[in-house]
Amino acid sequence: MSREYPRTIDAGGRPIELRLMSAADRAAVLAFANDLPRHDLLFLRRDITQEDAVDRWLAEIDSGLITTLLAGSGEHVVGYATLHRSDLQWTKHVAELRMLVAGDFRGNGLGRQLTQEIFAIALESGIEKMMARMTTDQKGAISTFEGLGFRPEALMIDHVKDLDGETHDLVVMSHPVAEFEQTLAAYGVAENLSS
Repeated sequence: MSREYPRTIDAGGRPIELRLMSAADRAAVLAFANDLPRHDLLFLRRDITQEDAVDRWLAEIDSGLITTLLAGSGEHVVGYATLHRSDLQWTKHVAELRMLVAGDFRGNGLGRQLTQEIFAIALESGIEKMMARMTTDQKGAISTFEGLGFRPEALMIDHVKDLDGETHDLVVMSHPVAEFEQTLAAYGVAENLSS
């Protein structure tokens, strides 16, 4: 990977350190996850509030199936973006983007910057198509992804069931990786993905 981490960025006037997740981040990731609202955890494939789930996540990072970029403020994790590659031969060109940002750090461009970084990593990795999933009531997340050029591909009715037994619709969005730099330019984002 040619991108260098750790690196400090500005998110709404706050310095944020971007770094690749490692086993040393286990406790900080668990603390971050346990501070999130339950609804934010719905669309994740695993319950990252649980130690064994974070251990499996770290094992997948070690295997190369996942790359996770953490956003840190001081000793605290305040967000992450993950590139989850497919292990199926017929979908090796597709990866899923998973991202979460702490409530206090939303609305300051951190999610956009994490997404930009993960797309750069995807481009370097030969990924051609990025997918993202979220429940339809996550309006802020949908708006952010649409603003970055993602378009809905599928709507899955009553696909997610929360801890209270309530069902939610799931939207699957996608974006061609090679077009992401042009999308950023169209939205006035000057930073080049190759830097």
